[in-house]
Amino acid sequence: MPKAYWIAHVDVRDAAVYDTYRAANAAPFAKYGAKFLIRAGAQQVHEGAAKPRTVVIEFADLATAQACYDSPEYKAAKALRDPVSDADLVIVEGYGD
Repeated sequence: MPKAYWIAHVDVRDAAVYDTYRAANAAPFAKYGAKFLIRAGAQQVHEGAAKPRTVVIEFADLATAQACYDSPEYKAAKALRDPVSDADLVIVEGYGD
């Protein structure tokens, strides 16, 4: 079964408040076995447009990635993020095993 990924591009307007979101999302990410592959490292945009922060999180499979996003724990964390950031997020199934 292929792994799945959250791929997010985020523009943060208030870093201090965003840090409360990061603290709050630790519990659901641990519960669903999330593994950060990219977390806001340096980036170069070569085509199109992107927000300043890119995040890629790996999950065991698509169902687990979706369950994490839909969980009450993540929804509570997301409520902290929404007022201080703009994000584009896709949940995508990986290729192969």
